[in-house]
Amino acid sequence: MSRVRLILALHDHQPVGNFENVFEAAYRDSYLPFLELMEQYPELPFSLHSSGPLMEWLVAHRPEYIERLRAMVAAGRVEILGGGFYEPILTMIPHRDRVGQIRSYSDYLERLFGQPIRGAWIAERVWEQHLVSALVEAGIEFTVLDDFHFQRAGAASDDLFGYYLTEDEGHLLKVFPNSESMRYLVPWQEPHASYEYLRGLSQSRPDAVVVCADDGEKFGGWPDTHEHIFTKGWLRRFCDMIRGNRDWLEPTTFAAVVDSTVPLGKVYLPDCSYREMTEWVLPPTQLSAFEAAVKGSEGVTAVDHVRPFVRAGGFWRNFKNKYIETDEMYARMLELSHRLNTLEESGDADAEALDLARQELYRGQCNCPYWHGAFGGLYLPHLRNAIFKHLIACHDALDRAEGKVGPRVALDVADYNLDARQEARLENDRLIAYVRPASGGHVYELDVRKAGVNVLATLDRRPESYHAAIASAAVAEPSGETFEGPSNLHDRVILKQEGMDKLLVYDRAPRKALVDHFFPIDASLDDLTSCLDIERGDFATGTYLSKAHREEGRIALMMERQGLADGHLIRIHKTIAMEAGRPGLEVVYILEDLPVGQPVHFAIELNLAAMAGHAEDRFVSDLHGNRLGLLDAKLDIPHAEGVNLTDEWLDLGVAMRWSVPSSLWCFPVETASQSEGGFEGIYQSTAVIPHWRITADETRRWTVRLSWSLDLARPEPADAPPEADRPASAPRPSPSPSSRVAGAPVVR
Repeated sequence: MSRVRLILALHDHQPVGNFENVFEAAYRDSYLPFLELMEQYPELPFSLHSSGPLMEWLVAHRPEYIERLRAMVAAGRVEILGGGFYEPILTMIPHRDRVGQIRSYSDYLERLFGQPIRGAWIAERVWEQHLVSALVEAGIEFTVLDDFHFQRAGAASDDLFGYYLTEDEGHLLKVFPNSESMRYLVPWQEPHASYEYLRGLSQSRPDAVVVCADDGEKFGGWPDTHEHIFTKGWLRRFCDMIRGNRDWLEPTTFAAVVDSTVPLGKVYLPDCSYREMTEWVLPPTQLSAFEAAVKGSEGVTAVDHVRPFVRAGGFWRNFKNKYIETDEMYARMLELSHRLNTLEESGDADAEALDLARQELYRGQCNCPYWHGAFGGLYLPHLRNAIFKHLIACHDALDRAEGKVGPRVALDVADYNLDARQEARLENDRLIAYVRPASGGHVYELDVRKAGVNVLATLDRRPESYHAAIASAAVAEPSGETFEGPSNLHDRVILKQEGMDKLLVYDRAPRKALVDHFFPIDASLDDLTSCLDIERGDFATGTYLSKAHREEGRIALMMERQGLADGHLIRIHKTIAMEAGRPGLEVVYILEDLPVGQPVHFAIELNLAAMAGHAEDRFVSDLHGNRLGLLDAKLDIPHAEGVNLTDEWLDLGVAMRWSVPSSLWCFPVETASQSEGGFEGIYQSTAVIPHWRITADETRRWTVRLSWSLDLARPEPADAPPEADRPASAPRPSPSPSSRVAGAPVVR
């Protein structure tokens, strides 16, 4: 019987900003027991990629694990793979950051384990051919992608048992195809199924090299898998199967194969990711149609013959089109990367501050919150918050690198969100605000520097293809799972709470700040929470003309728009002002040409993106400090002159005041979303909407002034260090169980 070489490779990952208890659970249920069992099989080498955020956590919290792993590396039993330090989608970040992330992580791992890093893991296997140049420039010899990538390039399935050369601008890289067949056998079916598959290859493909590379968390960290893998002994049986067939089945590593065999040939791979990712990026209607087409073609022989030649699915970068929140994070990250590069090239910026800025930028490039599917973390507030926390810290470090300290204020105009229109950035030493005059005059990002929080890291409610499954399951079975067993993770339907179908409502305007509405006179809070189409104006997303005003210690962005309000042509003037040294915005609205004697219902929507809605340390209070409810409370207050919102875990206090008493609506914005644990409702933000029923006199004019103050919830001690000496991103404690955000951890 001919020999088969088997490469078993694990990818262990926890994203930047994940909760401490999630790291602990994954370590306890997956990483540690896997290592402990593999220590008992010294003749079975394997390859391991641990992402930078996870590796830093292991070094800090589980040094004994690192020591055990270091001993196995020294004995040649474990091959360590590198990659981008903070697990970025490499195609999403500039070339200089790709090379920097890979080099810095390779250096870190070499210092930690004493071995040079030759191979790299590609985050989410998102591939574009130009990555070859960055990988080779960063010192990488080989990587692994899915056999799906190779099939899209036209390679036959029978030709994917080895490695290929690929090239870009003369740079050569070795690329291994990862077997989908093995990934679906391991660990879902009994080891004998893997034995039968590999034994068949030994007869049909002499000297085949088979790669089985997948998420380490599927070995104990995914739902139902710990008992299956360890308690019931699947992994031990799998290792025994390999050990018992060493006469023809040779466990090995990527480097060992590269050093002892020649490539199968040369290949150029198309833009691609793993199969499921290419589906998740599709628009919801297209994804639903695609899924229906695939299901309808199952078992059709004629379709099976042409399937390898049909290129279906989408392109990863279109997550930036599918989700404006992804695009906002991306544009902010790219702006900071360009600014860092400019300062580095200038040669006259503070080097220590630049090093800190670079590390914070790299952390802000962690991929998980930039996309969404059965995995991905866009829908998880704590992961979006972590990205902005590090990007804000990068911005602060770049300010220090330029010598910008102390009270200051500036207003700049550029195409900050890459939509070919001009946005405004207002910033002082306490806040950074981004405004879109061309789209409703919204504030779409508002960073509180000391707290390290973007209070507008919100998420719009929108249709998703899996919402149909939620609606159907809610009717068939109000709560609980409809699938049993650890296999077919993507196919099961588990509703993790009751009333999920009530969350299937969709926003008609962005969940940002200073969104201008005109409603019917009798509009109610229930109308808003149900997302009924009650808009009677065209200001919420309309284009405002704008101009900047600058003076010593103060800046202002003045916007105006003429439009319709309940059938009347009126004009709104909206001015946003900021002063040096003050943690707040002053906003003045002037409504002109109002109809005399005919009431109009005007509302200003502001949103606060917090970390959890139903927790005692996140609450709404009145101007006297009296609690009105938690952040997820529905409030309908007939008379208000302002409101306070507090998130003590984020150490964030928001105070809003308005000069003309109003009625006030507050309600939570919650999404129905998908994770590897099932379907769940997740609190995203609290909408705060003061609203006025205005009856104009002969002046046909009405004015209101809003004061919006954002600062730490707990005052700083009197002996706090000055800004220049303050750490850029102080760590926060893990939340108590009662205050954790809803949502299964992201562990892909």
